[in-house]
Formats: sequence, structure tokens, C-alpha cells
Amino acid sequence: MNSLRLSTPLTDEEVSRLRAGDRILLSGIVYTARDAAHQRLAAALAEGTELPFELQGAVIYYVGPCPAPPGAIIGSAGPTTSKRMDPFTPLLLARGLKGMIGKGPRSPEVVAAIQRHRAVYLAAVGGVGALISSYIRSQEIIAYPELGPEAVRRLEIADFPVIVAIDSQGRDLYQTGRLAYRCQSGERGGTYESK
Repeated sequence: MNSLRLSTPLTDEEVSRLRAGDRILLSGIVYTARDAAHQRLAAALAEGTELPFELQGAVIYYVGPCPAPPGAIIGSAGPTTSKRMDPFTPLLLARGLKGMIGKGPRSPEVVAAIQRHRAVYLAAVGGVGALISSYIRSQEIIAYPELGPEAVRRLEIADFPVIVAIDSQGRDLYQTGRLAYRCQSGERGGTYESK
């Protein structure tokens, strides 16, 4: 299967064409943010203060990279579990966030917000953080350095491989994938039947 190439910032038109299951090679600028950074971003929005980056069309990568080894741009940079960001995601989507990269399913509230604001949730493969870091061309901390690995970073990426996990219509690969597996494996009632 061929991969689509996209560059950030993302537009409504680009996002609307994506379908759950599409493979994407993403290039451009993405911003890192995990739990602690999301709390700071939400607080800044509540206070009416300026955010450290423009949300309109932006993509946030849920990652707290390891320190860079000698001669490397960044350390291992695999995705973290996305559900920890769910309480903050609808607010950021309402302010223009267009994409998120992480791993694992999202809450029904986040899926509804993705539909409402025509956004996309992209899944990166977990467990291969060292390989994923090879798609990162540059990085700099732009906010909350006191958070260490959870500081907000500006990453420049090139052909970063992701899969559309939840598209702008609310189609959810975590749901359809399970159903397809059950149908193919003959699984009934969520239990494995040995043959």
C-alpha cells in the first residue's frame, strides 16, 4: 500500500480527504506535549495568555523524548499513550489544532471533537522510539523547560510514518480493526477459541 505525503500545517481540505487506515508520511513542524504541558496550555488559554506556538493547523506529538546521545539530534522518541491528554484535547481542537500523533484509543468525547472540528488523530508505532527518532531533523525546546522531557519542543520531521487512526468523520481504526480481526479469526464474544 502506498503512503500519502502531507506537510504541516494541515488544512481542513487535507484533513477531510483522509480516511482511517490511510498511511501517511508527514513532514514539516510538529510540537511535542504530554500531560504536564497540556495542563499548562489549558491554563494559558483559560487565562487568555499567549501560547508558545500557533494552534491553527498545528500537529501535536504526544512524546517525551529521551536525551540525545552524543552526535544525535534527539534520543528515542516513541509515542506515549494518548488517553492521558483526552481531558484537554477538545479545548485545543476548538482553538484550531488539526492533528495529534500518539498511540492507543481516544475517548468518545475526543472522537466527537475530532468530528466537530474536522481534525485527525494519527497513530505512530510504539516500541520503536529509536527508529522513529531518525525521522526528526531538528528539535528545540520552546516552552516550559522546567518540565524536562515533557517540555514543549518544536520538531522538524521528514517523512515521519503514521497511520490515520481516527479521521474527521469519526471513523475509528481502533474500533473497525478489532471488528475485522474478530470476523477473520472467528472470535465470538471476545474470547479466543482454539481449533
